[in-house]
Amino acid sequence: MKRVSAALLCMLGLSVGASAQEQPEAPVPAPAQAPAEQGLVAEPTKDLFDLLRQLRNKPEPPPPGPEDYKRWMVAVAPVLTYGPTSGFGLGFAGNMAVYRGTPHTTRISSIVASVTATTKEQVLVNAKINSSALDNRRHFEGDNRLYWTSQKTYGLGTGTTEDAAVDQKYDYFRFYETYYTKIARNTYLGAGFLYSDHRDVRPADDEAEAAWPTSPYVTYSEKYGLDPEAQSSAGLSLNALFDSRDGSINPSRGVYASLVYRAFFAGFLGGATSWQQLSYDGRGYVRLSRDARHKLAFWLSGDFVVAGRAPYLDLPATGMDTYGRAGRGYPQGRFRGERLVYGEAEYRWTATQNGLVGMVAFLNAQTFGSEETGEDLFDSFAPGAGFGLRLMLNKRSQTNLCLDIGWGKDGSRAVYFAVQEAF
Repeated sequence: MKRVSAALLCMLGLSVGASAQEQPEAPVPAPAQAPAEQGLVAEPTKDLFDLLRQLRNKPEPPPPGPEDYKRWMVAVAPVLTYGPTSGFGLGFAGNMAVYRGTPHTTRISSIVASVTATTKEQVLVNAKINSSALDNRRHFEGDNRLYWTSQKTYGLGTGTTEDAAVDQKYDYFRFYETYYTKIARNTYLGAGFLYSDHRDVRPADDEAEAAWPTSPYVTYSEKYGLDPEAQSSAGLSLNALFDSRDGSINPSRGVYASLVYRAFFAGFLGGATSWQQLSYDGRGYVRLSRDARHKLAFWLSGDFVVAGRAPYLDLPATGMDTYGRAGRGYPQGRFRGERLVYGEAEYRWTATQNGLVGMVAFLNAQTFGSEETGEDLFDSFAPGAGFGLRLMLNKRSQTNLCLDIGWGKDGSRAVYFAVQEAF
């Protein structure tokens, strides 16, 4: 979905709330670099909070103590969003973060939650969990969504056109929970519980209602004996993970590699059909300068329905990754199919010596294969490109506020306002 998120308002609210206390809570230290890397990376020395304190003539908080990493960071503030398919939205977002062990040996754990209502009668509830145990011995990830929403569907494959879109409304409930255990250095094996439910699927307006009986969604559903009004998938997953990055929020070096096998079963928690999916996700980070002010980031991922017949809205699609950041330049769900391959490269540059301001430029491409249309992977591509600005929000966790502008083929374009890098 094309979206502009006023995360800046949220951060301004947090800053005001923190400065109202006589003794501001010391920031949580960021994960330290490995000993061999200390002194090489130019860590940011100024963030948005520092800038706001200077403008308000407020003193800096005391430096963090050796035990401050154990303290929870809790924040709640209003958020404003906008998207052509959702209209304006207003809601609240909250974040809780903590280290389960010393930052030298343990990755930060966080819970991010939000509730938003839009002018196009959408209500969106998100809760994303990323938790690491002491010394990273165990790891837990949760992707939970409660959506009363709408989305345009265009048909299957990479060659669909804008005039084929049909706007539909539906209720969407998703619970993906994965537990990992460490088996070797940076290496994990895990298993997950998966539940995805689309219900009360219907045309969004009178124009969509006229095209509804012959829409790609209804045609596909009726062909494979799926109820067009409600479809769900429930099952289990097997997961393998390798993560050698120097941080998950804004990495400058290392590799992330994930392989996931998902099996969904008809009748299990109301599952509409049995089907299986294989997914991979690889990311690499390379420093172009010794101090990591210039770096490249690479992302290659794929999703493949390898057996059975997936419900239409559960098929691999643009921007349906956990944080909805893939395919910048296109709206969420713009392309869809049984097979997806996605690639992206991004150049990242810290523009100021204090690390406050940065810039990025990115190129991406996606290709879909579909048995329905006879289109194979790599028959056609949907390229995207764009650039963005970065503002350091928290110098200790190296979290950026991101503003990106992306363009795609056939005049597609989008603006993105988010917290944390796209990948």
